[in-house]
Amino acid sequence: MTVTEETLERLAAIPSLQVSTATPLSRYTRFGIGGPADVFAQTAVAEAFLAAMEVARSSGLDYTVIGAGTNLIVADQGFPGIVLRFVADRLLAAGNHVIAEAGAVLQDLVDFTVARGLKGLETLAGIPGWVGAAVYGNAGAYGHSISEIVHRVRFVDDGRVRVFGNGECDFRYRESIFKEHKDWVILSTELILAPADAQALSRTAADILKVRNEKFPPTMKCAGSIFKNFLLANLPPEVAARVPPPVIREGKVPAAWFLEQVGAKGMRRGDIQIASYHANLIYNDGAGTARDLCALIGELKVRVRERFGIEVEEEVQYVGL
Repeated sequence: MTVTEETLERLAAIPSLQVSTATPLSRYTRFGIGGPADVFAQTAVAEAFLAAMEVARSSGLDYTVIGAGTNLIVADQGFPGIVLRFVADRLLAAGNHVIAEAGAVLQDLVDFTVARGLKGLETLAGIPGWVGAAVYGNAGAYGHSISEIVHRVRFVDDGRVRVFGNGECDFRYRESIFKEHKDWVILSTELILAPADAQALSRTAADILKVRNEKFPPTMKCAGSIFKNFLLANLPPEVAARVPPPVIREGKVPAAWFLEQVGAKGMRRGDIQIASYHANLIYNDGAGTARDLCALIGELKVRVRERFGIEVEEEVQYVGL
């Protein structure tokens, strides 16, 4: 189904909504991969975003919502429909309560809370992407996840704005209820953090940021780790017994360990490369394609399955594939 002039006119009539056609989605993904969206529309105004979603739903076209694109693989042929983007990025604080809109850069939120002596986000320093995606995927590092400090989440469900408390979000390791309901779109989150020494928090965040930038340079066209780590308790006993104890960290087994055992380091397909120093880091070394990236991911999954009898699961999300 093609985009009609009526649909374009309805979108263009929404105040504060920026609308374009045949927009390359490679501009909006960290991989730098992705063909054009038939229609691309973004706004920082919640009312405009809700109106755009209503137009998209009633148009009969496929539509999807993206954020910063740090964790997206977009098809080479693009997306045949409407791509929406909510870019509101305000950060507000009152005591130890912080409200962050979904389009706020996660690192900005880390800096915002650290500067105010609020503890809870410093270990997430350097994780790319926006706040909405961090809540959606329960982002975390160094034994902590954003779910530990989420109080409430405001989101859109079928055109209605709803609010969930932490318990209703069903947070798990790199999971939330929002992953199960991909038509729900996060607008903002309220966080409750603990008072702490700002200088100590700043040192912790700076040290973590330095390590992360060395491993995943900001200029590298990648999504960070491709696959989720494993919870040791969830591995089959015979597989868990094969993992060397020093590899296990905070009850988790890095996916990189399994990938390294099957020869992932240095593998290449076209311009898609696996880092020689990290088996769970795949990057675009030039003019990589989604086709080659997906093929390489598929090859890794097959190798791990054949060697260990387990499935490695992607952290990345797919658009148009």
